[in-house]
Amino acid sequence: MHRYKCFNGPAPTIAAQQKVTTGTVIKTMLQIAPPSTRQMQLISWGFTLDGVPGSAGQVELIQTDVAASSGTAHVAAGVQPLDPNAPASLVQLGAALTGYTFATEGATTATRTFDANLVPPTAGATDINYYYQWMPDERPIVASSKFLRVRATFGAAVNMTCWIVWDE
Repeated sequence: MHRYKCFNGPAPTIAAQQKVTTGTVIKTMLQIAPPSTRQMQLISWGFTLDGVPGSAGQVELIQTDVAASSGTAHVAAGVQPLDPNAPASLVQLGAALTGYTFATEGATTATRTFDANLVPPTAGATDINYYYQWMPDERPIVASSKFLRVRATFGAAVNMTCWIVWDE
């Protein structure tokens, strides 16, 4: 197995890691379409907000049966191997596959929630920076025919950077 990490923005080169506005309705900030030939095992995930939200919000990591669409497609350089000798990830790239800041949620009918975090409007520094790492025997598996998403719902927009680490 090889380990990879992906953010909700392009790989930084001459600029810092991009942050993306959450908007004021539910929005998929990052979506990963597993490889067509293998599953993904989640290792960790997290997010950071660039300020205290004006209203309460929720950020969730879920598996869905339907892809979000009309997003910005990731390119291979945006899905980074954590081992410099690992091959490129086999996740499926595309505007309705692996990408970020999606405009359309899709007609999801089945989900599995892997984690969810409520962010209060009175958040402190520890509430706007969230990180979770699963113990080895509890790591979720995402099937090749599903989609992994970080979704955010806030009543007032706030900028977010989020990421996921997995093995494939």
